[in-house]
Amino acid sequence: MKILFIGDIVGKPGREIVKKILPTIVKEKKIDFVIANPENAAHGRGVTPDILKELQGVGVDVFSGGDHSFDDKHSLEEVYGGDFPIVRPANYSQNVPGLGHILLKKGKYKVLHISLIGRVFMKLDYDCPFRELDKILANFARQKISAIILDIHAEATSEKVAMFRYANSRVSAVLGTHTHVMTADEQVSEEGTAYITDVGMAGFDEGCIGIDKEGVIETFLTQMRSSHGIPDTGKSIFNAVVVDIDPKTKKARKISSIRKHYTVK
Repeated sequence: MKILFIGDIVGKPGREIVKKILPTIVKEKKIDFVIANPENAAHGRGVTPDILKELQGVGVDVFSGGDHSFDDKHSLEEVYGGDFPIVRPANYSQNVPGLGHILLKKGKYKVLHISLIGRVFMKLDYDCPFRELDKILANFARQKISAIILDIHAEATSEKVAMFRYANSRVSAVLGTHTHVMTADEQVSEEGTAYITDVGMAGFDEGCIGIDKEGVIETFLTQMRSSHGIPDTGKSIFNAVVVDIDPKTKKARKISSIRKHYTVK
């Protein structure tokens, strides 16, 4: 089976390039299952029910999460109320809405998707992602599953690599998100776990990780935070990976990256 994982979707440029490119990729590469991280899709700050419906309409099956999962406070009840196949990091506090993993069946395949968030250089005091992974996998040890996909949303490369080594042989893929820049280290271990440090993003490509460059540069020059806006139009990039998995063994056979551009008008 082939699973497509799309990096962080950032604002309107990210949504528009996904709508433009995703259906063609699904058809050409014969994708069975699509996962996307939309935590920045609502102008960089969370996600709304309308955006989730919009992305479902072009083929996204499951939505992942990260540190911006709860930014749009007005939509939390609708987003995490159970109507959408969306997760937030499992190692958040138990007092937040939503779930940290989801088992979804599509056709003959059952995919377990897990979202975890790193702790190094992150703002909040999250629970341990490594121990949380152990708990989740223990709960599904006896179930017949086609693939297990782990999104590790973290800042530090070392923490992501450590998660890959820790989860190796126990999951089908460990896919990093959060930094919005695709790395060039995609690989499959001898034990059959695919990995990439960061999948990248779907968003505005002529700024700074999806944000208009002027405000970001001004912040670096002055050390005073300037406005960080996301343009509605412009050259955008689509970053994703395709993971080819043997559903009988849950082992990955191949991981390949996708980089495509489209000018949003």
